[in-house]
Amino acid sequence: MPKISVTIITLNEAEHIGAAIESAAWADEIMVVDCGSTDGTVDLARARGAAVLCREWSGYVDQKNYAAERAANDWIFSLDADERITPGLASEVRALVATDPPMRGYRVPRVTYHLGRWVRTTDFYPDFQTRLYDRRTAHWRGTHVHESVVVDGPVGRLRHELEHYSFRDLRDQLDRINHYTTLAARQMHEAGRRAGALDLVVYPPAAFLRNYVLRRGILDGTAGLTISLMNAYSVFLKFAKLWELQRGRSNRVQAP
Repeated sequence: MPKISVTIITLNEAEHIGAAIESAAWADEIMVVDCGSTDGTVDLARARGAAVLCREWSGYVDQKNYAAERAANDWIFSLDADERITPGLASEVRALVATDPPMRGYRVPRVTYHLGRWVRTTDFYPDFQTRLYDRRTAHWRGTHVHESVVVDGPVGRLRHELEHYSFRDLRDQLDRINHYTTLAARQMHEAGRRAGALDLVVYPPAAFLRNYVLRRGILDGTAGLTISLMNAYSVFLKFAKLWELQRGRSNRVQAP
């Protein structure tokens, strides 16, 4: 039976790393690549039996490719520290790899826990992610944000969910939105994308309607409404930051 390595990249993930490793205990190897944690993440990972490598941060894509390259096995399951592999997903992965899979990569439906519930509406679900792959024919690619696995050939889908504990609360979500919209705006700017008033007026309301109506956020009550508004705000902030970048204001000097 082909063996499987679970890879996890970390920076100050003491809150999550123990549970993440426990959820991957079924794997033949757990490889953690840390980039300078100061909260005990490395000690916790080693205590749970994971192999740990330490290196300076080189970006999401390079860090994840490095973890895959240093793993002992060709079949990789890439796991974030705030994610959990459910028993059903673990069994599905093991059974699939044991049969010489027809595909070299597989997407997993990811479900997020937020605002006191598992969210299976809005853009949060099903948040398909390519996490199981053969490193001989697949690798991570991307720039500042939204890194993804590129597979040489067709990609299959798994049935069981990957659990995601992404946000502690709304404040944490706002902090993440601020961080990732900065990266997204930079990525769009470098790709030649530009923003104007029409983008700020059209795209955020469209995002709200997609989340709240088309993707059934309305069925999740106040939580669904809140998530839909937050997703629309994220779209607005991304285009506003892109507009600021193209006007050369991102590096303005503050007056003394």
